[in-house]
Amino acid sequence: MIHSKQIRAAANSLYNEGLRRAKRRDLTGAAYCLKHCLNICKNHSDARDLLGLIYYEMGEISEALVQWVIAANLDAKDTRAASYIETIQEHQRELEEAGEQIRAYNSALMQAQSGNADLAILQLSGVVENYPRFVKAQLLLALLCIETGSYVKAGRPLLKVLKIDRENPKANRYMAIVKSRTGKAELEHKRFRSTLSHRRMTDDDVIIPTSYKENTGWQSILNIGAGLLLGAAAVFFLIMPARTRYLNNHHAQEIFGFNEQLNQKNEEIASLKTSLSEAETAKKSSDDQLNDLMNNSDSVLAQYSTMIQIENFLRQGNMSAAAALYPKFRPDAFTDETVKGIGTALKNEIETNGYQTLEDTAYSEWAAGRFASALDLYNTCLQIRPANPKVILYMASISKAMNNKEDAIKYYSQIIANFTDSEQASTARTQLAELSPEAAQAAANQADANRKAAAAEAQAASESAAQPAEGNE
Repeated sequence: MIHSKQIRAAANSLYNEGLRRAKRRDLTGAAYCLKHCLNICKNHSDARDLLGLIYYEMGEISEALVQWVIAANLDAKDTRAASYIETIQEHQRELEEAGEQIRAYNSALMQAQSGNADLAILQLSGVVENYPRFVKAQLLLALLCIETGSYVKAGRPLLKVLKIDRENPKANRYMAIVKSRTGKAELEHKRFRSTLSHRRMTDDDVIIPTSYKENTGWQSILNIGAGLLLGAAAVFFLIMPARTRYLNNHHAQEIFGFNEQLNQKNEEIASLKTSLSEAETAKKSSDDQLNDLMNNSDSVLAQYSTMIQIENFLRQGNMSAAAALYPKFRPDAFTDETVKGIGTALKNEIETNGYQTLEDTAYSEWAAGRFASALDLYNTCLQIRPANPKVILYMASISKAMNNKEDAIKYYSQIIANFTDSEQASTARTQLAELSPEAAQAAANQADANRKAAAAEAQAASESAAQPAEGNE
């Protein structure tokens, strides 16, 4: 008992330190403390909620959702985690936008690792413009700008990161490099030394003016005239020739510089055309991947959304709505074992307690004349319990009522061929004979073939089991 109290006290101490750092916007330090808190006490819901908020503030929404889903399942009284999840659900467009920007960041990271820094910078510029609080993207953009020598451009994302996370170690390290390369560090040092070297005048300090002798009127006129003559001579003999030489040299240098710039621009145009072609190819590939991910219901993001909806429906006691989401729920898509366990538990809950509710709802829809909805619900029933001739017979009857003769024949034939000895087989034979005598005969033949195959398998298994016994004798 004392050991548990000591663990809880240590966890609370780490949580309080993480909270203190988060209040002064040291998000990296706060996340470090909270992770250590959860390592020694994984049920600390306050720490997990705060860690999720920090991930959310730094632009990592998927990581935030993981923490809040775990918190909501570990502690049913944790209303804050449920509130955060509901808020994310209400802003589904923001979640999708974040997913798109994260995929663009991953693509830019691959480009950077492949040596295509310019293309990576182009993609990251779009990411940070659309999703400015994504700290990882801001840091990667700053690093690539530093590597390419664009130190001023690197400073902008670093300032944004330090506004979000004041003590981010990477941002501070990169900012020190930027200041040293742009001369800002030396300038700040000089300003500091200049401030220390200034001395205020005291009341005892006296400014002593230089002595002078006032000239007469004629002397002033003569001095002015001599000055004008000397100035004109200096302009004509010294300044004008030097100015002419300067202008000639300057024009020659300008022409030379223009030629160099023209050659450089031509090379840049050729390089940009190549980069544009590569970028268009990469964009098309990324768009194709994005379309696949957005249209693929098995994606991790889609599975998170489905799991959250199922959990909310189960909390509300709406078993039919939760069971309706069963077909597209794939817990195996999760990589985190804790989340995968939660998803598997939800799926088992539907399979155990939700099946009868789903079947009753389907029957009610059928009775109300909503045939398409009833068929969808019965299809879900078959996915939970495939060997179910009663449900197949219901589906055949609904298809017949909808004048869908082809599907009705298919369902009746399944019952006759695969469930010959069931209570529904007799009804299926009668109905199928009315719809299509040929299909009824084919189904009967298939049933005989299945029966013979099953008997042959049983005999083979019996003989195989008998051979070792004879050998022992």
